[in-house]
This record gives sequence, C-alpha cells and structure tokens, in this order.
Amino acid sequence: VIAGFLYAILILVVFHPVVDLIDNFNLTYKYAPLIIIKTAFEMTAVEKIEEQLASLRIAKRSTPGEEPAYLLDIDLSKPAPCENSDLVAVSCSNESVRVYSRETLRCQREYSSRPAALRGVRFARGSALFSAGSDGVLRCWDVRSATQKPVQVFSGYPANVFLSFDIGCSDLIVCAGTEKVEQDAFLVFWDARGVTDCASSAKEPLGVYSESHNDDITKVCFHPVEPNLVASGSTDGLVNVFDINKDNEDDALVSTCNSDSSVSFIGWSGKDYKQVYCLTHDEGFCWWDMAQLDTEEPLTLLRALDVRDSVCAENHSLSYLVGGFYHEKAEKLFLIGGTSTGNIHLISCGTDGLSLVGTLCGGHSATVRSCCWNPADESLLTGGEDAQLLLWKPGAVERSLTKKASLKIASSVQKRVRVHNSTLKSRKK
Repeated sequence: VIAGFLYAILILVVFHPVVDLIDNFNLTYKYAPLIIIKTAFEMTAVEKIEEQLASLRIAKRSTPGEEPAYLLDIDLSKPAPCENSDLVAVSCSNESVRVYSRETLRCQREYSSRPAALRGVRFARGSALFSAGSDGVLRCWDVRSATQKPVQVFSGYPANVFLSFDIGCSDLIVCAGTEKVEQDAFLVFWDARGVTDCASSAKEPLGVYSESHNDDITKVCFHPVEPNLVASGSTDGLVNVFDINKDNEDDALVSTCNSDSSVSFIGWSGKDYKQVYCLTHDEGFCWWDMAQLDTEEPLTLLRALDVRDSVCAENHSLSYLVGGFYHEKAEKLFLIGGTSTGNIHLISCGTDGLSLVGTLCGGHSATVRSCCWNPADESLLTGGEDAQLLLWKPGAVERSLTKKASLKIASSVQKRVRVHNSTLKSRKK
C-alpha cells in the first residue's frame, strides 16, 4: 500500500507539467474557434463591400444617339429639399451636354456648346446644370426647361481657355482652371447665386488665383462638405489646396503637394475627407493626408509611379486609370481603371499598397473615359469611346440580350481630350 501511494505521488510530480500542457491545449483548442470567428467578423465589413463591388453587373444601357460621341464626364443630380430629381448629365466630345433619366438611361435633353469643346458638367441642387467650355465661358442650363439656351453665362477674362471646373458643395461658388497663357494659369471664381432667366448679360468673375500653378490647370475639385476648401491639379505636377475664405492667394494656399508628374484627376477621401489623392497622365497615383500638415508625421500615405506595375490583373492587363471614389461605409478609397477593350478594373487603396478587387467585363467595347459613383444605392455609371452610358448595380441582370457592336468613333475629336498613353511625352516636374 505504501509503495502504491509513493508511486502515485511520483506520477503526479513527474507528469504535472504535461497535464498542465494538455489542459492549456484543451483551453486553447476550446476557445480558438471563437478567436477565429471574431477576427473574421472584424474583416467582414470591408470584405463584404469589396465583394459587392466585384459583383457589379450591367443594369441599364443607354441607346446611342444619332451622332455617336465619346462620353467624357458624368455627374448626378443633387435634388433640392422636397424634390425628386434623378438625372444624369454627360459631356460629349461632339460639344454637347446630354441629360438622361437615371432610371431608364434615356436621353431627355441635349444642349449644344458649339463651337467650344466641353470641359465637364456639374449639377447644383435643384434644376441648375453647369458646363465649362474652351471658349472661356461657363454656362448654366435649367434642366426643367425645354429651351436650348443657357439661363446664365459666366464669362472669364480675355484669353481664358477653361480646362476644368467645379462648384462648391454649398452651390455658392464656381471655380474654373485655365490653360497656361504666356506665364500664367488661372483659377477663376464666380458667385453662382442669383441665376437669372436671361443670359444676355454675362456674370463677371469675383477674382482669380494666378501664382500657385505655372502650367495648365487640369482639375478643380471642391471639398465634399467644407465649402471653403478647393483643390487644384496641374500639368506642373502640383496639387494645391486653398481656403478661399482667406483674403489673398498667399494666405489661402493651405498646402502644396508634388506628384512629380502631370495631374489628370484629383479627389478627396478619408474620415471627414481630410485626405487628397491624384492620378497622373502616365498612370501614377499619389495620396496625401492633410491632417498631418501641422504634425511631424509623413504627409504621403502612398505613392505609385505606375499603377499598372502595382496591380496584377489576370488575363486583363491594366492599361489606364479613369478616376476614383471614397466609399464612406467601408472607409476606403477605390480607383477605377481599364483596358482598351472596355474592361473595367476596381482597385482598392491602402497605405500598404494597391490591390485588385474585381474586373467588370462585357459592358464597354472601347476605352472607358468617365465614371461616377452613386453612394445612395452603391451603383456605378461609366461612359466610354463606344458612345455608351452604362449603369452597374450589384448582382444586376441586363434585360436586353442584343449583342452590342463597337461604336468607337474617329479620333479627330481628340484636340483636347485626354488620350491614354503608356508614357507621358513631356514629363514635367
């Protein structure tokens, strides 16, 4: 009996660590699934939205007009209170502005800006639609009216050739960027209020900024929620942010970021839209955090000299970038690119790099020129050189089964239209 008792004590002493190890293993094994489930749950929000983007399918397709044209810029209407306006405006290479119903993608109105090439379209709240022309004039159209004449024109200074424009989120200020003339490139500002029913007298500018860029100003973009902030991008490589509430241009210049290449697109992103990003004409990408201006933290979040080298697209190589949008629910920035055959690539942006989310195929038959994200129903509008306007929705099924032929038109319209090249002919720094 004594021998048996001593043997039992020996077993407990010798194998006690092993018993603890087994117990610990059982404990870990027991709770490991909970840890895995928790991690997966934390990742689901962003992953679900990325899967939703990858599942975008064609819901509607516009019918080409009598005069096919490249679709260069797209904007969605912003309904005023108590109004239900659901329109899409498109600027075309044939110097016309087309207004479509978003539900049917049928053209309801068409306005001519001839002989001026268009530099974009923007809706104000209500029925006002603005367009900018290469003739140095901004026009305001009333989309409720059948008249083909603008209800108001905004004149620039002599020799102004507009390349870009935008309207502030409060609809109070319009700003346009000009082509370089001699040594100057201007940001021209107007008061957008008090649009009249008579365009006989053109509105004069409030003033200009003329010292912050030394080459063509290719993009102007107001802050989505701060009406006093506006960003501008230029072929001089600079992306400037201004606070237009300041008394003069020097004080208004909040920050200057250098992309080291010609800027083709700019936008705002991040929480409270504190970040600015740009695309370049040689398919580069730069991303900056304005919240770090007064800190010692790096301003640059990410820089890719050529996104085509950073993103691998199976079977469908990335040829060019079109634009981008910030997804508020996912709190994530996405870029949109494509191929010459019309495929569209959706690219996720993170401080650790760029990754392909998905590829939209079977829509366009030629280069995609424009895009517009609608956060209300998480849909995407795209326009291209095939003269088609497409509406993409998650899991949609296109009713029409008719095969769409390529409608790519002659390149004579490319006087000032962006052409996607593999390299930039004159790289400016």
